[in-house]
Amino acid sequence: AGGASRAAVAFHVTALTSVYALTQLLFAPLWGQQSDRFGRRRLVLIGLLGSAAAQLLFGMATSLWLLYGAQIVGGILSSVTLVVASAYVADRTTDEERGRGMAWLGTVVSLGVVVGLALGGLTTRKDLHLRGQFGHLRIDGFSIPFFLAATLMLLTFFAALIWLPESLKLRPIPNASAPSPTGWKELGSKIGLLLGLSVVGQFGLAVFEATFALYAQEKLKYGPTQVGAAFMVCGLVMAVFQIIIVSALSGHIAEKLQVAIGFILMGVGITLLSLVRAMPLVLGSIAILALGMAFIGPNLSALISKSGGRQTGAVLGMQNAANSLGQIGGPLVGGLLFAWRAGLPFVLSGTLLVSIGVWVGWKQRRRLPS
Repeated sequence: AGGASRAAVAFHVTALTSVYALTQLLFAPLWGQQSDRFGRRRLVLIGLLGSAAAQLLFGMATSLWLLYGAQIVGGILSSVTLVVASAYVADRTTDEERGRGMAWLGTVVSLGVVVGLALGGLTTRKDLHLRGQFGHLRIDGFSIPFFLAATLMLLTFFAALIWLPESLKLRPIPNASAPSPTGWKELGSKIGLLLGLSVVGQFGLAVFEATFALYAQEKLKYGPTQVGAAFMVCGLVMAVFQIIIVSALSGHIAEKLQVAIGFILMGVGITLLSLVRAMPLVLGSIAILALGMAFIGPNLSALISKSGGRQTGAVLGMQNAANSLGQIGGPLVGGLLFAWRAGLPFVLSGTLLVSIGVWVGWKQRRRLPS
């Protein structure tokens, strides 16, 4: 990076992020389908072990091709864990419990992101005299967070190896005599609306994640500490309120109506970011955005998993692919809009999210077929 231009650095940072999401987009449906055929447990173990290897490689990489290789391997194998974990929850819960189960899973994932950010910041050390060269691989102070992540994944792997039972055989199969769709086209047509909502939700979140740091630096004059605090508020609100919301509203408000509320809250929160300047108001706007995502995530996963019948893994894999599509498009569109005008990504994405929320809410109240 010493002789690289600012433009080249920005390109490769963006590309490394995008290639990770792209591999998840391509492989998540395949892993979901395979977990329906061969069971969840072995694929969870493969995902954990492979993700640990990818973290080790990323922590020791000294060249761009190794970094891209680590991201590709990590994207492929992390999609195993994400998809199959959701399918595992679906296997072990009834339709009535599904939303709550997905909320707990979402809470754990969100807490993992928050803890990961904190540990990454605390363990990255420039002052350690740690250096070792092994061909194209190098160990230094910047390797520590990746080694820590790999260690935690390996510990989880061994815990799963010992204590995690196979879930697929425990799941009662509803309507076992009824034919079940097997093709991607049939599945896609069955849950097309829900997949589209997954894309939009992740798109809105990705616009925020990709452009907020740039916006905060340019318009709000924030430094790394304030930006980090903002992202931690986002993660904590999603982590805490997913389970609270679903537990409180389950059985009282239809899942699609909760999704509609979530889109409206997300849109309002992200639009407010373009208007407020004081730190408490900025954090409050981010909390509203995150609260909206807490409504959307577990309810969409529950609706999609219940639509899959005997192909729960396949439909959840398709949802993961839809999420990845939103994660790829959000930074690209957000970056282009930011280059045009700093607040434009928030205003336009907020308008889109509110419009989608109103439409879904109207559709649910009218009880139109999905």
